[in-house]
Amino acid sequence: MLEQLLNEIRQCRLCESALPLGANPVIQAHKDARILIIGQAPGTRVHKSSIPWDDPSGDRLRTWLGLDKEAFYNAQKIAIMPMGLCYPGKGQSGDLPPRKECAPRWHQAVLEQLPNIEMTLLIGQYAQNYYLNDKPKTLTETVKNWQQWAPDYIPMPHPSPRNTLWLKKNPWFEKEVVTYIREYVQQKI
Repeated sequence: MLEQLLNEIRQCRLCESALPLGANPVIQAHKDARILIIGQAPGTRVHKSSIPWDDPSGDRLRTWLGLDKEAFYNAQKIAIMPMGLCYPGKGQSGDLPPRKECAPRWHQAVLEQLPNIEMTLLIGQYAQNYYLNDKPKTLTETVKNWQQWAPDYIPMPHPSPRNTLWLKKNPWFEKEVVTYIREYVQQKI
C-alpha cells in the first residue's frame, strides 16, 4: 500500500504549472523506517538527481546524524518527506517557500503508512509551523525549547551553509541538540 502511495506521489502534477523546473516529487519512505526527516523542499541539485538531501545541506545533516550515505539513504531506516515535494523556484534571498498544496495533500496519508516512526526531525520553520502546537514565534526559540517535543519531534535549523552564522551564534545547538539526536539515531539505526 505504501509503494502504491509513493508511486502516486511521484506522479503528482498538482502544481506543476507553478514550478519553474516542472514537477519532480522527491520522497523516501518504508514502513519499517524509525526516523522521519521533514524538511523544506528540494533544491535544484536534488531536483536534478531525485535524491533527497543530495547537496551540501545534506552533507551537514548526515554529519549531525552521524550517518554515512548508505545508512541515510536506507529507506527501511530513514524516511524523508519535505513540506513541498518539488523544487519551488528561486526567490530574492534563496529558494521560494515550499508549495502549500503538498503537505495537506500527502503528509497524513504517508504518516499513516509509517507506523514505526519514533523521532521526526522538523527542519526549518515551515515544518515546525505545520507540526508543532504552542511553539514560540522564532525558529531560535523553538529550537531552544526542543525538549518540549522530544523525542517525537525535534525542531532544527536548516543545515544549509547559509545558516553557518546562526550555528556560530548558537553553539548550544550542536552541543546539546545534535548530540541528543545523534545518540538517539545511533540507538535506533
